[in-house]
Amino acid sequence: MLANAPGLAVEHAIVLNADCPPGFELSSGHCELRSLYQMYPSLQEAGVGGLKTGLPEWRDGFSPEQTDLGRYLFFDPVLSGDGSVSCASCHHPDQGFADGLGQSLGIDDSVLPRSAPTLWNVAFLKSFFWDGRTSSLEEQMQGPLYDAHEMGSNPQLLLKTLNGIPAYQQLFAQAFPNDFIDSGSQVRLDHIYAAITAFQVSLISLNSRYDQYAHGYADALSGPEKEGLNIFRSFVARCAECHTPPLFTNQQLAVIGTPEPEGMPFDAGAQVPMKEPSQRGGFKVPSLRNIALTAPYMHSGRFASLREAAAFYTGGRGHAVPKGEELKIHWHIWEPNLTDEELDRLVDFLMTLTDESFKPEQPSRLPSGMRPVHNNVADAGEIKDGASNHE
Repeated sequence: MLANAPGLAVEHAIVLNADCPPGFELSSGHCELRSLYQMYPSLQEAGVGGLKTGLPEWRDGFSPEQTDLGRYLFFDPVLSGDGSVSCASCHHPDQGFADGLGQSLGIDDSVLPRSAPTLWNVAFLKSFFWDGRTSSLEEQMQGPLYDAHEMGSNPQLLLKTLNGIPAYQQLFAQAFPNDFIDSGSQVRLDHIYAAITAFQVSLISLNSRYDQYAHGYADALSGPEKEGLNIFRSFVARCAECHTPPLFTNQQLAVIGTPEPEGMPFDAGAQVPMKEPSQRGGFKVPSLRNIALTAPYMHSGRFASLREAAAFYTGGRGHAVPKGEELKIHWHIWEPNLTDEELDRLVDFLMTLTDESFKPEQPSRLPSGMRPVHNNVADAGEIKDGASNHE
């Protein structure tokens, strides 16, 4: 029995929500995304990404019950090896579905090598992890679930744990009724992966003040914010060439030469999974959606504030590459020589990309009977650097 007491009886049986999450419409038993961006032409037809650029392909089509089951699993520490951490420990809704740490914390307070990326809008992404080493959410989640330093579980333990909790057996039967026809049916790994994926693809953030402006409401942005948008899209700053609207990422890998925090070894990034020397120091271009909520910035949390992160790009091509490293810096990285005022306007604009209107409700109780764990920042007793400037 885990220390946090999984398997305790939960008063009043949990019943999964039969309604789709906000932003989705129920169609033939499945939840389908609805967004004004679906009215616009695709990026391939619209160039570099104007205000009315359509969305890339996305994932949806899960049932409301599967999505709600995934929500409970996401917040439940019973999925970890010792019941101490959950998916939400590193991806907490109150931290922009990140955790506010430059290096996330895993089981037994293990310090992990990189920061936790946000999960907002992962329904649109084609690859996952900072180094882009997986191509589906189902594959991605097995990394933290089974890593000895992250959640510390394994497939056999996970199945034994969830099949040993009657409340979860009942909920899986609600979510996957065709697979639980007889009383001997068991929770399978593909059920677990599908449910968590269903919850993650429901995390849609496309209703920021920027979006209202893009859809035609001119007063959604202030004068300085519009100036920042113009700088962002300009051929001087060139931000939009990598952080392409409407997702504010082109989903590509890029070597930009960002420095590591003092005392940390150089991170080879995408070179390792790709076995490609030209990708040494390469990382995925992150989305800027809800960027104001996810300080510190870069793969290792090198910059505490948005202002610092923006200033890095005007510091000169390769100016922070450590001695002894010869990186193939991405061709978009150059020397725009932005002024302090222009950097301030860029930050003003980035603040308009915040939208938590579809933030899901955190369960007050869990099917396992365990207590929901706090996010990593709360557990570590830390305050997110730069948060007071961004929230």
